[in-house]
Amino acid sequence: MTFKELNLAEYILNALEAEGYTTPTPIQEQAIPVILQGKDVFGCAQTGTGKTAAFAIPIIQMLYPKIKNKGFKYIKALILTPTRELATQINESFASYSRQTGLKHDVIFGGVSQYPQVASLKNGTDVLIATPGRLLDLISQGYVNLEDLQFFVLDEADRMLDMGFVHDIKKIIRYLPKERQTLFFSATLPPQISALAHSLLHHPVKIEVTPASTTAENVEQSIYMVAKNDKSPLLVHLLKEKGASRTLVFTRTKHGADKIARHLNQANIRAEALHGNKSQQARERALDNFKSGRLKVLVATDIASRGIDIDDLSHVINYDLPNVPETYVHRIGRTGRAGNNGIAFSLCDRDERAYLKDINKITSQSIPVVTEHPYMMAEESIQQRHSFRPRQQSRNRYAGNRR
Repeated sequence: MTFKELNLAEYILNALEAEGYTTPTPIQEQAIPVILQGKDVFGCAQTGTGKTAAFAIPIIQMLYPKIKNKGFKYIKALILTPTRELATQINESFASYSRQTGLKHDVIFGGVSQYPQVASLKNGTDVLIATPGRLLDLISQGYVNLEDLQFFVLDEADRMLDMGFVHDIKKIIRYLPKERQTLFFSATLPPQISALAHSLLHHPVKIEVTPASTTAENVEQSIYMVAKNDKSPLLVHLLKEKGASRTLVFTRTKHGADKIARHLNQANIRAEALHGNKSQQARERALDNFKSGRLKVLVATDIASRGIDIDDLSHVINYDLPNVPETYVHRIGRTGRAGNNGIAFSLCDRDERAYLKDINKITSQSIPVVTEHPYMMAEESIQQRHSFRPRQQSRNRYAGNRR
C-alpha cells in the first residue's frame, strides 16, 4: 500500500514526497483511515513504528479546512507527551507534514524560560504540543485555553506513568471539552494505563501493531558475557571493530552515561551523554550533533532517549541490561527501522544474568551468546550460558511466535 491509497489530500502527499516517504508503516496504514473517520483510537505501538505521523497526518488534513479562515487561532489539537525531546520531535513532524497548509503549531515544555513560549501562544495556535508540567503552569496562568479543542492525543502513556505524570494528566483532562476525538498511544499496557485509556476513550478502535514482547524482525541481536570492569574496553572494541556508524548506547544511570561518554572520548570516539540532568541547551546540542552525524555515539538513559527518532541508526548497544524486559524490546527497536537492518549488542555481567533470563523469556527466544571476543569471561561462566535459555516447554509453547 502507498500513502496515495489512504485518501490523503494532495498537500499532504506532496509533503510526504518531499520527506521521501511513499509507503506507510503498519500503524499508519491502520490508524490514518480510522482517525479520518472521526473515531477514537487506542494504539499499542512502541517507539519507532511511525505513530507520530499516524496521528499528525490525519489531524492536519481534518484541521486544514477550518484553519483557512483568517482570524485568531484557537487551540484545536493538543498533543501531550512526556519529554521535551519527544515534544520537539513531534513539533518538527507537524512542521514537515503541514508545510503547505499554513497551520500554526507551538511546542511548550519545562526546563527553559516560559516567556518565548507564552509570546508565541498569545498570537494563537492551531496545534499545541506540550509536556504535562509546563502545560498545567500555563493553564493556571491563563495563557492556555482548551475550550475549542477538537483533538486530544496522549502519546507514550506508559512513559507518562513511569515518570509520575498520571496525576498531572488527570488534572489536564478536567480542562478538556467532553466532545472531542481522543487518540491514545502506549508501548505497553499495564493495568493503570488500561484504566486511564478506558476513562478517556469513547468506543475506541484498538490498533496493535507490534506486541511489546516481540523484538524487531530485522535487528540482529547478540550477547557478550563480560566482567563488569571489562565493559568499557569491550564497548570501545565493538565500536571500533564492528563498523558502527551511528550508535545509541543505553545505560541505567545518569552518572553511568557521563562516565561512559568520557571514556569513549578518551579512546578517540566522539560521544556525548543525554540524560535529565543535562541543560536543555546541552541536550539539544547533543541530539543535533547525533542526527547530523557529527557525533558517532550518544550515551543515554531510557527516559532521555525517548525523543530520539532516527531511521538510519546502525547499532544499539546495551551497556547495562535493563531490569524490565520490555525495556529491552523498546531499546533495540530504535535500530532496524524504516525497512533498514539493525544490530543490537548487549553486555551482560554476572549480576545481570537474571535480567537476561527474563528478556529471553518475554521475547520467546534465546539471544545468541558471542563466545569469542577479547574480553571473554572465565570459561566456567561461559559454560553457564545455557541457563539463560527458556525451558524446552516454554520454547514449544511460543514456537509459533519465533522468527
